[in-house]
Amino acid sequence: MIGLLREAFTSPWVHWVALLLLCSAYLQGSFDKLRDFPAAVAEMHHFGLRPALPFAALIIAFELAASALVLSGWYRWAGALALGGFTILANFMADRFWGLQKPERTTIANSFFEHWGLTGGFLLVAWHDLGGRYVF
Repeated sequence: MIGLLREAFTSPWVHWVALLLLCSAYLQGSFDKLRDFPAAVAEMHHFGLRPALPFAALIIAFELAASALVLSGWYRWAGALALGGFTILANFMADRFWGLQKPERTTIANSFFEHWGLTGGFLLVAWHDLGGRYVF
């Protein structure tokens, strides 16, 4: 049974699907911003990023390019570290739960820590690609 599971979950397609799932929020967000660019510009205004239009375009290009690196395997570690760093910055900008009251505080706190989980996933991708090996 363990051998069958190992064979199934160590196949290349499972690895690629896992990477796709890890990048899915960035791909979906970029496609949504492209479909409604004025809303993307408004989002930049909301978070105080000026000038908003170039920031919106830059973030779309960044999320798509970094996701492409992760998915293609070409400089995967760099794409993973870039998305991880971006997630940390965006997390502190968008999910500042500590200044909110319940029940909104709980929802935003959950999002904040989920984003740390994504960052951990990207760190693992970079670690693995750069030759990290589990030592315990």
